[in-house]
Amino acid sequence: MKKLILSAIAVVTMAFTSQVYAQKNPMVGGAAMYATKDIVDNAVNSKDHTTLVAAVKAAGLVETLKGAGPFTVFAPTNAAFDKLPAGTVETLVKPENKATLTKILTYHVVAGKMDSKAIAKAIKAGGGKAELTTVEGGKLWAWMEGKKLVLKDEKGGMSTVTIADVNQKNGVIHVVDTVLMPK
Repeated sequence: MKKLILSAIAVVTMAFTSQVYAQKNPMVGGAAMYATKDIVDNAVNSKDHTTLVAAVKAAGLVETLKGAGPFTVFAPTNAAFDKLPAGTVETLVKPENKATLTKILTYHVVAGKMDSKAIAKAIKAGGGKAELTTVEGGKLWAWMEGKKLVLKDEKGGMSTVTIADVNQKNGVIHVVDTVLMPK
């Protein structure tokens, strides 16, 4: 009887483990993203986020984003940073501009883990639009345009989530196509 119970437990455990591994994260920037790694450890592997990683390092936010969190990060791609006026990124990563860079980067972070289901629930509760408070202290507004999640920043800029629900051990990343700007 004891063997039968242990066998049943083993089967259930294997089925559960298979189910967990079947729910893989999407690939980002040609790299696998692992729910067992933190935000920084995954981001450094994405070829589409080298500018973001360099900016996070320049702002001194690596340890914060490796922390327990949880965090929701709207992660701009290199192409998103390329949309900024020429020389903007090079200027922002200079030591004398660390405060401004930190303000911009923390504007892309919301405390807590808000996967797409949580954001959809907030949008529904808000009558079609959700107001999100960023770690920087500013506001972002989220709504759906068809099947696309759209964000509006405090300066009126718009960004679209291109890859949602990239789970991390300390939160979730949503890849965005435009850098969001605080006031």
